[in-house]
Amino acid sequence: MAGNVLTHHYKPLGAARKLFECRASEVLLSGPAGTGKSRACLEKLHIAALKYPGMRGLIVRKTATSLTSTALVTFRQHVIPEALMNGTVVWYGGSAQEAAQYRYANGSTITVGGMDKATRIMSSEYDLIYVQEAIELTDDDWEALTTRLRNGRLPYQQIISDTNPSTPTHWLRQRCTSGKTLMLESRHEDNPVLVDESGELTPAGQAYIGKLDNLSGVRFQRLRNGAWVAAEGIIYDEWDPVHHMVDKFDIPSDWARFWVVDFGYTNPFVLQRWAEDGDGRLFLYAEQYMTKRLVEDHARDVLKQVSANGVWFEPKPQAIICDHDAEDRATLERHLGMSTVPAHKAVSEGLQAVSSRLRPTSPRGAKLFIVRGALVERDPDLVDSRKPMCTEEEVPGYVWDTTGGKTKEQPLKVDDHGMDCMRYMVAYRDLAARPRVRWL
Repeated sequence: MAGNVLTHHYKPLGAARKLFECRASEVLLSGPAGTGKSRACLEKLHIAALKYPGMRGLIVRKTATSLTSTALVTFRQHVIPEALMNGTVVWYGGSAQEAAQYRYANGSTITVGGMDKATRIMSSEYDLIYVQEAIELTDDDWEALTTRLRNGRLPYQQIISDTNPSTPTHWLRQRCTSGKTLMLESRHEDNPVLVDESGELTPAGQAYIGKLDNLSGVRFQRLRNGAWVAAEGIIYDEWDPVHHMVDKFDIPSDWARFWVVDFGYTNPFVLQRWAEDGDGRLFLYAEQYMTKRLVEDHARDVLKQVSANGVWFEPKPQAIICDHDAEDRATLERHLGMSTVPAHKAVSEGLQAVSSRLRPTSPRGAKLFIVRGALVERDPDLVDSRKPMCTEEEVPGYVWDTTGGKTKEQPLKVDDHGMDCMRYMVAYRDLAARPRVRWL
C-alpha cells in the first residue's frame, strides 16, 4: 500500500445518517430521485470494508450491466477516489474462479455483479450486501441474497438497499409494512448537493428540482414526492413486473422475429425487437429508445446489433411494423435494405388486445413479456430530464386522458412511444388478418 494519506469528506444527513447507525438485518432507503440514497449505501459499504479487515461486501443490481453506468460510477468517482489513488483499494476484473471485485489492503473485498448472472455472486458469503434499485428484484431474488449473509466479520450481518417508490402493492413495500424490512424515508434535504445547511436550494438543487417539478402524474408523485402510489386511471392495470419482466435468456433461432418502429427525433425514436415462441407468446428482447438521432443512424445501429459484414447472427424479422410516416418509412427501408408494413393503429382495439395478453388467464400465464436489460443504449438527455428511458418505464404512467375532468377512451399522449410500439406489435399478431410468413 502506498504511504500517501488522503482525506475523504462525506457527511450523512437525515435518512442517510440513520442508515449508518442502523444494524437491522434488512434496510431499505426509499425516497424520490436525487436524495443521495445510493451514495449513502456505498459510503457505508466502504467504511465497513475499511473498519473490519476481511469483511466481504457485495454491490448488486438486477442486471450486471446496469451497474457499470450507475452505482460503480458513483463508487469510483465519489466514494473511493482517494483510496484508489493511495493504493488502499485496487480493482480486480474477475476470472473464471472469482467474480469482479474491489480489493482492500486489509483483506476486505467488495464484489460486484447482477442477479442475471447469480452463479457468479451467490457462491460466496458476505457481511454486508447493497442492492441498488431493489424494486427491480423479485422477492425470490431478495430472499436468496439474505441467505448469503453469514461471513461473520462484522458485528452484524445486513442487506441494505435503495429505490424510488413504486405501487403500494409491490412486494418490497409489503415486506416493509410487515416489519421484515426497515424502511428509512429519504428526502431531498438529505442531499447537501441540493440543499444547503440553511435549508435553501443550492444552484444545483434549483436546476435538479426544477426538472422534477416538470414531471406529471404518478412520476411526479414518486420521483418528486417519494410516494408509493399507483397511477390514477392506469391503462394496463394487469401489468406486474414480477410476472411480466423476465431475465435474459438464449432465444431459440427458430422463434419468429418482428421489429416495430415509432418514429421521432425531439421525441424518442423507438425500435423494438420482438421474438414469438411456439405458443404465440411475445418477448420484447431488444430496444432502441433515443432522441435527437437520425433515422438512417438508427438503421445503421440496429444492423450492427444483428449482423457483421453482411452476415446475420440472429434471424431476420418476418415483418418490420412502422408508424405511418411515409418519409421516415422510406428512409428506414432504404438504409435497412428491407421493406416495412404500416401499423394497425386502431387505439381501442389495440389497448384491449394488449390487456388480454397481459392477463395471466391461460394455463401458461400471460402472453407478453419484456426481457430485463432490453435497452441497448441509455439516452443521456432522457436521464437528465427524468423521462422514461425505455418501454418498461412507460407502463406505470400510461394513463387515460382525463383533461377537462372527463375520462376519454384515449390514452394521455405523454411518454407513450414504447406503448405505441407494443400496441402495434400485438395488433399485428392478434387483430390483423395473419399474412403469409415471408423472409425479407
